[in-house]
Amino acid sequence: MRRRTLAAQRNDVESCPMDDTTNDTANTTSDTREYERMRSGALYIADDAYLHELGARRRRLQQAINTSAWDAFDERERLFRELFATYGAGSHIEPPFRCDYGCNITIGRDFYANTDCIILDVAPVTIGDSVFFGPRVGLYTPYHPIDARTRNAQLEGGLPIRIGNDVWFGANVTVCPGVTIGDDVVIGAGAVVTKDIPAHSVAVGNPARVIRAIDDAERDRWRAKAAEYRAWKSM
Repeated sequence: MRRRTLAAQRNDVESCPMDDTTNDTANTTSDTREYERMRSGALYIADDAYLHELGARRRRLQQAINTSAWDAFDERERLFRELFATYGAGSHIEPPFRCDYGCNITIGRDFYANTDCIILDVAPVTIGDSVFFGPRVGLYTPYHPIDARTRNAQLEGGLPIRIGNDVWFGANVTVCPGVTIGDDVVIGAGAVVTKDIPAHSVAVGNPARVIRAIDDAERDRWRAKAAEYRAWKSM
């Protein structure tokens, strides 16, 4: 099956409609203006009735995920499919997991996230195919104004995060608002990613910086190790 490009991934997330997980629809506000500003990247106020209700309904799904039995794999997959805009085949997330809304998150095939993953998705988050997260990875789309007067007025914003295919994050990686990470990238444990990372590279540190390219010689070394393993396994 053909893999999605980052541009195709961006088209997966459109909106966070109210769902039918509760029976209190008569009390649901229809004023979505703050929500629309939030998704556009403009400043907005999060202390909003529509956003509170949308977040509360999504958090009920997270509570069900995080309190499920350790072997309730099918149940968690169903809940994640309800939570996210897209949840690709073969994907697996170890609880506990936290997000703001979930419906601003689109995930490709064969994604894996270890425990304590946090995705704050006030703006769209797109994750490609065959992406692996170590424990305690955080993707944070929100930002707060530098000016204290503006910030104290409860105004904030968000910028999208985009992650390509074949990406691996070590433990405790933090990705900041507005970052794009290309295909075939490794981010070392503890890195704080504040700027875009190009494809086929290894980045480490705070702030994260590219320390080398992933070239054919490196690929050949690892594929030789994989071939040795397959030979051992077949004995």
